Amino acid sequence: MLHVRSIWNGAISFGLVSIPIKLVNATENHSISFRQIHVEDGGRIRYRKFCELEEKEVSGAEIGKGYEDADGTIIPITDEDLSHLPLPTARTIEIVAFVPADRIDPLQMDAAYYLAAGGAPAAKPYILLREALKRSNKVAIAKFALRGKERLGMLRVVGDAIAMHGLLWPDEVRTPEGVAPETDVGVNDKELDLADALMDTLGEIDLEELHDEYREALEEVVAAKAAGEAPPESPEPAKGGKVLDLMAALENSVKAAKESRGESAAKEAEVRRLPQKTAKKSAAKKTAAKKTTAKSARTTKKTAAKKTTAKKTTAKKSTSRKRSA
Repeated sequence: MLHVRSIWNGAISFGLVSIPIKLVNATENHSISFRQIHVEDGGRIRYRKFCELEEKEVSGAEIGKGYEDADGTIIPITDEDLSHLPLPTARTIEIVAFVPADRIDPLQMDAAYYLAAGGAPAAKPYILLREALKRSNKVAIAKFALRGKERLGMLRVVGDAIAMHGLLWPDEVRTPEGVAPETDVGVNDKELDLADALMDTLGEIDLEELHDEYREALEEVVAAKAAGEAPPESPEPAKGGKVLDLMAALENSVKAAKESRGESAAKEAEVRRLPQKTAKKSAAKKTAAKKTTAKSARTTKKTAAKKTTAKKTTAKKSTSRKRSA
């Protein structure tokens, strides 16, 4: 961290406590960038900066800032003007409140920074603020000025350091009006059960295992072109289209997820909950079956009783005839 160039130097204002700090970028960009070229000969395309009044190219050292007024007048603004802004947050990260972390909408989060202690005298107040944040289970809300405008920030503990996330102002976050489907299409319990089964099957993942496959594929293409070889073949795209049968799609997704994890298809868990109507019909059928069985048993008993009575009557008649003879 000590070898990373700071982008802003100032102090954290914590009540009457002032903590000298250095602001350091907490993230870095690994994307592959391209240059613009002339397609015919591969020459670089460059943009040159010209002064409209003198109609000549100027260097970066000659370029400053200016504010264009409504009538087109340009008002020059120097770095010194900006350094003397009548604003308490010009060189200070001013903590204004401490709130639970879940009070912050993730949509507000912007760039992330680390706050490094600015020298030995800052060590103790820095650690004091860090430990206070840990014990409170809260985050600090602060105001600070960076790159020409005042911003909101959220301070939290990351490891042994204090990190700050830039926050958008509440009025900079759009409402989600018109984003969700206009028609409210209901989903049933069976579909939700299968969605839950799919979520359970996919499970959790260690984020450290994830990587940028697009960048890796792009590096392969660049390496092949540099070596004068044909770029690698792209794999067949997955067959897409309209999902006509949501249940079938969910069941196939659960199956595919299990197979990708090496689980046996025989153990495939399809969570199916019978709708109440079906359950009632099934129960009614069982009740009817029981009644039929009971009725059949009673009929059988009556038939057997009749046969037994008939046999006894025949036997008595036969005995009477023998005595008469």
